[in-house]
Amino acid sequence: MLFDIENTVIALVCLVTAIVVQRIYLKEKNRIGNTASIDGIKWFGLAIFIWGLGALITQILLIAGFPEAHKTIIYLGLLVSLLNSLFIILSLPSIEHHHPRSMIVKMITRFNEKEFIALYCSVLVMIAFVFVVTSLTSNSISNRLVWLIDIPISIVVAFSLLLELNKAFKHRDMRFMYLPSFVLFILIVVAVSHRIIPIDISTRWFSFDSWKLLGSITAISFKFLFIILFSILLYSWKFLSEKEQQQFVVDDLIKQNDELLKTNSQLIKEKDKGADQLVQLKKELKMLQKLKKIELSDRQKEVLGNLAICGKNKSYTDIADAMNISVDGFQTHVYQIKKILNVSGADGKEQLIKFAVQNNLARFATIKEDA
Repeated sequence: MLFDIENTVIALVCLVTAIVVQRIYLKEKNRIGNTASIDGIKWFGLAIFIWGLGALITQILLIAGFPEAHKTIIYLGLLVSLLNSLFIILSLPSIEHHHPRSMIVKMITRFNEKEFIALYCSVLVMIAFVFVVTSLTSNSISNRLVWLIDIPISIVVAFSLLLELNKAFKHRDMRFMYLPSFVLFILIVVAVSHRIIPIDISTRWFSFDSWKLLGSITAISFKFLFIILFSILLYSWKFLSEKEQQQFVVDDLIKQNDELLKTNSQLIKEKDKGADQLVQLKKELKMLQKLKKIELSDRQKEVLGNLAICGKNKSYTDIADAMNISVDGFQTHVYQIKKILNVSGADGKEQLIKFAVQNNLARFATIKEDA
């Protein structure tokens, strides 16, 4: 009776939960397209589904008249537990956090999903073959010993799940979930250990009914707690994903704002540069307009041309001699040119030379540079 209740409750709860999880997975898959980040939902859903399906088939076998300790029911339970462990293992890499991964997860990520499933099944088939054949051919071998195949795997998976869940909850600032995760691990250890401890040993501390009740309670409890923790993890993953998406949008806006500020700063610099160029152009325009009003005689142009050619290397006296005019006459021309051009100061000669070069007055020169 107690076994019937256990199977019925597990079948109903797990199958309904699996359907809900599958719909969540399909919805997220259609929303984001990339399944890599949500594969954990799929594998968690399959783990829950296989529990429910196993409990349903077991209950059907019981109704059909199979005894609870029949080899078929024992082997079915073993198969369900091994498949469940496989699906939970495959889900572990999808539990998001920024902490170092456990050894089992590092081992899983060395293979793709198909390779790991093939490796897992190959190893278990070889081990299971030995146990099952021995159990079938020898009546002295208890069916409980077949569970030795599952117990080490279940404990390793449970411990890896505990580590990954706690890291994920820590990443989400949900450290208060450490205790439920640890309770889940303890319940799994109790549930798998319950299968292997002989009745004659357990009844030394518990009555037969109490021992059976303990097994049913732990079997149901750890499955329910697993579903609850998964639901919390899924909700927090969804919340964290949306929060990270919002943060991504904020970061993107900040980046765009920085780029706009940089562009604006560049435009301001270019504007200032353009303004400086405009001022320079206005100065040059004024100079050109001024030059149009300036009227120099041919002799004055000749003086400026000769200054442009050799003014840097020759003195006024040298240039005057080369032009066959007196120094006083040359300086008189220079004085008149300075007056016309509004040139004054100690660097008057340099200003005249610069003016002559800029306005291409060297073409009026009558002497050569080496003259």
